[in-house]
Amino acid sequence: MILLETMAAGAISYAWLMIAVPAVSAALLLLLGKAADAWGHWLGVLAALASFAVAVACFGQLLASAESAREVTVPLFTWITTPTWHIDAALLIDPLSILFALLITGVGSVIHIYSVGYMAHDERKRRFFAFLNLFVAAMLILVLSDNYLVLFVGWEGVGLASYLLIGFWQHKPSAAAAAKKAFVMNRVGDLGMTMSVFTMLALIGSSSFADVNAAAAKLPWGWVTAIGFFLLLGACGKSAQVPLQAWLLDAMEGPTPVSALIHAATMVTAGVYLVVRSHAIYAETEAAALAVCVVGAVTLLVGAWIGCSKDDIKKVLAGSTMSQIGYMMLAAGIGPAGWAFAIFHLLTHGFFKANMFLGAGSVMHAMGDDVNMRNFGALRKAIPITFWTFAMGYLAIIGFPGFAGYFSKDHIIEAAFEHGPAFGIIAILGAGVTAFYMTRLMLMTYFGEARWEKDIHPHESPLTMTVPLMILAAFSVIAGFLMNGWISGWLNPGLGVAEHEAEWLPTPVGLVTLVVIAAGVFLGWQLFGKKPVPKEVPDTSNPLVIAGRNDVFGDAVNSALAVKPTMLLADTTVANDTWIIDRGVDGLATGFLELSRVGRKVQTGQVRSYALFMAVGVFLVGVLVIVGQLG
Repeated sequence: MILLETMAAGAISYAWLMIAVPAVSAALLLLLGKAADAWGHWLGVLAALASFAVAVACFGQLLASAESAREVTVPLFTWITTPTWHIDAALLIDPLSILFALLITGVGSVIHIYSVGYMAHDERKRRFFAFLNLFVAAMLILVLSDNYLVLFVGWEGVGLASYLLIGFWQHKPSAAAAAKKAFVMNRVGDLGMTMSVFTMLALIGSSSFADVNAAAAKLPWGWVTAIGFFLLLGACGKSAQVPLQAWLLDAMEGPTPVSALIHAATMVTAGVYLVVRSHAIYAETEAAALAVCVVGAVTLLVGAWIGCSKDDIKKVLAGSTMSQIGYMMLAAGIGPAGWAFAIFHLLTHGFFKANMFLGAGSVMHAMGDDVNMRNFGALRKAIPITFWTFAMGYLAIIGFPGFAGYFSKDHIIEAAFEHGPAFGIIAILGAGVTAFYMTRLMLMTYFGEARWEKDIHPHESPLTMTVPLMILAAFSVIAGFLMNGWISGWLNPGLGVAEHEAEWLPTPVGLVTLVVIAAGVFLGWQLFGKKPVPKEVPDTSNPLVIAGRNDVFGDAVNSALAVKPTMLLADTTVANDTWIIDRGVDGLATGFLELSRVGRKVQTGQVRSYALFMAVGVFLVGVLVIVGQLG
């Protein structure tokens, strides 16, 4: 009790426990081995809950503080000291970082609890929870660090944890390949991160957020723009934005809790955090800010396009994740008018998308791990808790009035129109397509005729899985009410966001958005509600459908632009090594060998022969000396 009272009084000084507790838990679960098999998963759950408790205490302290005191640096240790640079490892607890900490630890804790039921029969569940704890610790390093270099440590940490979790069932070749693909594509984005940090250190001599923000306005336009583009490349890799989006769909090969934690609520939002945290950079370069908007706008359409074409329930949600993060990136690129809305939608999305991913896992649990929606239908009565909680997420993501997405996404659409009509039209179009593919998912999964095989007996999930669904469903409903209007005031001191009043009724743009959403729902019902859903995938010559089914040819584009040129370069290098370098070295060796064979012939071993050579040599030297004297 005394410890809890002390933490409440000065919780931020204990902020490092948010990271330390799950990190130590992960180490123990890995080092103790089979000795922890019986209880290790509960240790993982307790570690996540403890981290959440610290985050709540830190949030409470910030909430009780004056606006000017809501940015606290917690020093940890001196990391790098050189004649040029001095870099400390420290945590920055401010309004932006604490919101992410609450999301990571709060939703993360719920997903840990869900995983107890979902992974109950997996022999390696202890290791799974160790990897979950490792991910939480790395993600917290990313969002709580006070400089880009320490952030990069967390950035790489979540990349490692993501690789381990996506490929957790590595006995499946598809899972092993998906993990490798995610790892390699994220390394491309990491190149942008390293280039941005190197540039900051070279130009500013520091990578701390405070120093970079202070120096941004003084940097030459070319260099500040380069840093903006480098950061955007990193964000595209981690947040699965065009052109580095192809890994996210394959990542669905991992266990479903991984999809909910990493690929809905936390890791893929790291790019949005990076752009918003780097607001001072983008405020100085319209070119880089415009690039962020374009990437977001393109991705929100591409993700929605893919979502319309997939029959795999998790891949529909993965395409949706790409699309929704596209909205966040669009808002982040708009500037002060959009930063708060980007974070607002990021938080609401974390709730309703985690809810739906875990709901998809519950459907898979009921259907013998089947993910093909063409084999579902009529599940609303068989798994009613899963259906109703999933329905809350559905209403939130399409922007039904009163639900979380209605408040957060509508603000982005309005800000997009104010920034440029083209962006606004794309944002509204994306909302309509979202309503269509999510209605398609609901109808194919929960309504219509049962299409499952006779040996399948759908059943509701255990409480360890359904209680987390209820919690996330509740926040899918109320999160918009809780944060509407409040969030801009909360973030304003640190980011200088454009303040806005809470809007409860639709604006003119909001009314148009609702009409477009209604049209998307109606079209989905016309195509998948009124008509029976065929179990076999219909043949089609429609190029839009073909492109969507093939992930908008993302793999083909990557192969043409990156894989094949890299393989050609590798083959050329091998050929040069074989035909030029190897043959050159071998030829030199062969020449010396032949020369040695010739020289060996004069080594007869007879003294008289050597005497003759010496005499001839002396004679020739004498002749040369005489000729030289006469000349």
